[in-house]
Amino acid sequence: MALRRKLWVDFWGELSKGQRFYSSKFDLKKLRPMIMKRIENQAKDYPIRDMVPVAREVLRARALLIRGVSTLIKVFPVQACKFCPEVFIGEKGHLIQTCRGFRRRAKNRVHEWISGRLDDILVPVEAFHLRKMFQPVIEHNQRFDFERVPAVVELCWQAGADPTDEDLHLNTRNSDGIVGGVHGVESLSPEDLTVVANGTLKAWETLRSGVQRLSLVYPVKVCEHCSEVHVGPSGHKARLCGVFKYESWRGTHFWKKAGVDDLVPPKIVWHQRPQDPPVLLDEGRGYYGHAPAVVDLCTKAGVVPPTKYFTMIKVLGRSEPVGSEH
Repeated sequence: MALRRKLWVDFWGELSKGQRFYSSKFDLKKLRPMIMKRIENQAKDYPIRDMVPVAREVLRARALLIRGVSTLIKVFPVQACKFCPEVFIGEKGHLIQTCRGFRRRAKNRVHEWISGRLDDILVPVEAFHLRKMFQPVIEHNQRFDFERVPAVVELCWQAGADPTDEDLHLNTRNSDGIVGGVHGVESLSPEDLTVVANGTLKAWETLRSGVQRLSLVYPVKVCEHCSEVHVGPSGHKARLCGVFKYESWRGTHFWKKAGVDDLVPPKIVWHQRPQDPPVLLDEGRGYYGHAPAVVDLCTKAGVVPPTKYFTMIKVLGRSEPVGSEH
């Protein structure tokens, strides 16, 4: 026992030789002025001049995307499930039993389809609009003092772009009127629809790549347990999560770094290929492909999807199990 103690003392003495140990006690009141000054100095570096053109390009792409999708869904019908977020683009919905339903409904049932809307394709994501990037954290009792705007617009706003009133009010909840689509869609030829779809797909890719670049420079947060997004160096304190049963609807968000899918959700849908049956069946669910809803919608107008989606779509895959053909 004595030998073990001596060995431990010798080992610790060699390990701690030349090292300095600091106390973990500190006075936060004395550090606070220094922290606030550092935050103010950091605010002087924003917005970054080189990222302003990217933010403006993202706003233009977003406007073109909303108009393009609004135009296409007037020609190619969109089906939305009555009881879950499932969406399908086609004349009739599929028969794949993936309906999650309401809390008390049985799971894995056939969907009940209704007519879909623009916000079924482009999922709206909103965030608090900050008066300045580095400002005090929004408290729960201040949640009604700040306007809610599209998260992408707020990101571009903080990145130096100057959104117009049209950008603020151009949302995915309204597909009617001049800002929502193109008038006289019924008179467009198939070639014209292909041109619209090509521009829509390019706007989709430009929007996502631009948001990804901006999120690498500007801080964007997302809750770990819900889809709430906050654009800024720290998340807000509005208790709106409700992830825990004992907190009811007043749960506090748990923030983490957001990605492009959090600001521009891809909304994955079943993709119907030429070799698939007219109505997708539950028996072939392991053979059908998927695609983001915008990409699937554009392919209906004759656009060839980018090669990066080929694996997801299963372009050359079978549509039914081997041996099931008659």
